[in-house]
Amino acid sequence: MRGRPTRHRRPQAGTGTRPGGATMPVPVPVGVLRLPRGPDGCSRGFSPTSLRFQALLGGDTVAAQGARAALRQRYLRGLAAARGRPTRFCLRAGVQVDAVFGAADVEAVAFQVDALRTPLGVQAAALLRCADVLAYSFLLD
Repeated sequence: MRGRPTRHRRPQAGTGTRPGGATMPVPVPVGVLRLPRGPDGCSRGFSPTSLRFQALLGGDTVAAQGARAALRQRYLRGLAAARGRPTRFCLRAGVQVDAVFGAADVEAVAFQVDALRTPLGVQAAALLRCADVLAYSFLLD
């Protein structure tokens, strides 16, 4: 008879550890926004001339484009602020890992991290697939 898989005990809310072993408060997670696939199957979003796009916007494409640009700028500034900071990633299946945030690629396919602390050990450098990341959080000084 096979034994049941062991469950790792989650840390208490509001506490975490830095790489040096000191405790720190856990910040609020940042959600990852995923846009739907476009009608051609390989792009994100929809063609501005498609009927579906027009219906979603209600015909006000200039305001929507400005809103998308502002959101993209905020996202990129958030990525820049996270660079080099200890970050907690919440992954699928309830797994939480800690790492030092490095960078994200242009297409938002992967995050590059250093000193990735997993239940199995520490990896010097790693890539986390964005599809597996539900949220990530980091402290601002």
